[in-house]
Amino acid sequence: MGWRTEEFGDSHEGIVGAVLADGGEPAPVYFDIGGGGAGRETRELWAYDGRLGRPEAAAFRAVCACGWRGESHTLDGQRIPDDPLDDLDTSAAFDDWREHIGAVERQTVPLPEDVTDLILRLDERLTVLADQAPVAALKSVAALERLARRIGQEAAYAARADELAPEAIGRALGITPAAAEARLSHYLLPG
Repeated sequence: MGWRTEEFGDSHEGIVGAVLADGGEPAPVYFDIGGGGAGRETRELWAYDGRLGRPEAAAFRAVCACGWRGESHTLDGQRIPDDPLDDLDTSAAFDDWREHIGAVERQTVPLPEDVTDLILRLDERLTVLADQAPVAALKSVAALERLARRIGQEAAYAARADELAPEAIGRALGITPAAAEARLSHYLLPG
């Protein structure tokens, strides 16, 4: 039930997290799903309803996988619904997380304007082509995949030759060092 962007993936997945009355963040709740060690751990607001010995949330906030935390928003006496899909308005947390994502985007390496324009025009053109001539669109996408693979490999080799650390690459792309290392490895492996 988290929020994600395609660009940043798991590195900046956001959720509505619980805040206790003292302002602290509760420990994760673990749910045993069927025994045998199979289970799920969560820090999402819906799990902190005070039942079954779990703490009760007094407020909520956006929580990002990168460690960022948004402002607290009180529940103002609202009860966490039995059904997590019920109408508890947590849009303020989502708005806070979107602002955080905007800040992350602004800190990434900027693309040259002509490249940004070219990507936008290509997106528009291929979207129309997919509707008008789907097989031609598929052929175009296959050519783009080959191009991306080749250029990605060249860029990954250049980053390795420049001895760029995964931390620096991650900051420039707005992702974790582990995600940056995985991206480099993806392009360095034979395809």
